[in-house]
Amino acid sequence: MLRPQTKHAVQPASDICRLSAVELAGAIRERELSVREVVGAFLDRIEAVNPLVNAIVSLRDRADILREADAADASPTRAKTGPLFGLPIAIKDLASTTGLRTSFGSPIFADFVPQGDDFFVERIRNAGAIIIGKTNVPEFGLGSNTYNAVFGPTLNAFDPDLTAGGSSGGAAVALALDMVPVADGSDFGGSLRNPAAWNNVFGFRPSQGLVPGGPDFEVFHAQMGVDGPMGRNVRDMALLLDVQAGYHPHAPLSYEKPGSFLEGLGIPATGGRIAWLGDLGGHLPVETGILGLCEAALGRFAEASFATEPLLPDFDLEALWQAFVTLRQASSGCALKTHYDDPAKRGLLKPEAIWEVENAMRLTAPQIRAASVIRTSWHRALLSIFDRFDLIALPTAQVFPFDVSTHWPREVAGRAMDSYHRWMQVSAFATLGGCPAVNVPVGFDDKGRPMGMQLIGRPRGDLAVLKAAASYEATLPWQAGAGA
Repeated sequence: MLRPQTKHAVQPASDICRLSAVELAGAIRERELSVREVVGAFLDRIEAVNPLVNAIVSLRDRADILREADAADASPTRAKTGPLFGLPIAIKDLASTTGLRTSFGSPIFADFVPQGDDFFVERIRNAGAIIIGKTNVPEFGLGSNTYNAVFGPTLNAFDPDLTAGGSSGGAAVALALDMVPVADGSDFGGSLRNPAAWNNVFGFRPSQGLVPGGPDFEVFHAQMGVDGPMGRNVRDMALLLDVQAGYHPHAPLSYEKPGSFLEGLGIPATGGRIAWLGDLGGHLPVETGILGLCEAALGRFAEASFATEPLLPDFDLEALWQAFVTLRQASSGCALKTHYDDPAKRGLLKPEAIWEVENAMRLTAPQIRAASVIRTSWHRALLSIFDRFDLIALPTAQVFPFDVSTHWPREVAGRAMDSYHRWMQVSAFATLGGCPAVNVPVGFDDKGRPMGMQLIGRPRGDLAVLKAAASYEATLPWQAGAGA
């Protein structure tokens, strides 16, 4: 299937780089391709494309990476290696990587080199992947526009004038332009979903607790941000999720995965019912053209025996958003306070980070508890919806990708935005429910701007969401990614 063409002046990717992660892992395992061939092809692709988009940062020395590839090829235990053996991967720059610079997109950490891995990174290493560098992020992951004072902006995979989204913007662009076969991301307020939508790839936010977070200073309260996979197809995401997921004793809110997600996709979805929330009865301002693309995509679900019905939840949606804002400030704002309290570091924080901290400092314990009570009520409301429906569908974003020099939209569809993240309100519903949610590409507007739709499933119903996404993927008239 053809893919929409990027406006970046790049040559087509090699045959190796166009193979899926599942295909590449199989070819390496069967010795049809060497690790050096695979890694070398992707490094060549990065050399050709990355200077145009700035998606991959802190790239390791090529000679060091190829020596690691050669060692993998020479390994006597190669036939018994992990599911990611030999695949080159760049880790999102919000996750710690042993011996490899991790900046969090902040000048405070511009030269920070961790001495340990995040839990999921350690699992990726143990699964045989070769970590080649990092993917770019906004400062501390705040906002859905990937730019920072350390590395600069990441440009959209399709249009150099547009934002890549965020905070997993570097990962989404690297995937879309075939610089990596699969990628990790993280999501608090849409950071796996939004950049996937804006770069025509898939991004999966797992159920709360499926992928262990940490290590961190606090492991019980901060539970709305999760790590997960991104891919050019659903099976590649399942391959990575199988590695990332599962209980870790130092992540007490984590739990054992129910089985292999990749194997589970071998049994296709048999259809179901989708609740289409649209713009929530006009509550959400949405740029013209987005709802039409999503509704056309829902029509394709009929080919996979899914029926769609409009639904407007009986819930105070503004109170729900304010609960999200409060809980985010209590989590992210408090975590950033240590930098705010240091006069030398405060001046290095971007305004959005300072806003989170200063509002967190005004919160009271009753306010935080009240927000959590609203979140609990929303969880109950979602369970009630899932008694009648298998999936909930919403646009992944309320605006199309905008000019990369615009930090965030000040208005959407004529309505003023009162915070740097209000225009991403559509992403909060899955987050507050602890639900799995996947972005699926829905196409392009008449200006060539990509868009996506999120499918939300019941808590811990991750495989069902992935199966539905795979059924939808089979109906697409194009491949995910950016043709080049």
